[in-house]
Amino acid sequence: MFLLYEYDIFWAFLIIASAIPILAFLISRVLAPIRKGPEKLSSYESGIEPMGDAWLQFRIRYYMFALVFVVFDVETVFLYPWAMSFDVLGISVFIKAFIFVLILIVGSVYAWRKGALEWS
Repeated sequence: MFLLYEYDIFWAFLIIASAIPILAFLISRVLAPIRKGPEKLSSYESGIEPMGDAWLQFRIRYYMFALVFVVFDVETVFLYPWAMSFDVLGISVFIKAFIFVLILIVGSVYAWRKGALEWS
């Protein structure tokens, strides 16, 4: 039987977690001074007048480096629960985790050989 009262704490947490940022935005909207002038609407770069166009073309290397970082960050997120419950899950989960890590190692070696991890 599905009992809704078991989720009361979840709904209270969800409502409070949603209300705090909404209230913060509303309070800042009401209390913040609104003065629009030429200084307020101009671009600001460390106190220096900006020169040139704001559109710059970034090299793909930055994005590749970020993607490799995200892959290994997600790897850590997936490996932590396995490591914490290793004794309960048994050897089959260890083999699956080993295959997962092996695939990621092969991917990192591929990225390393392709030069995705170099800044030169």
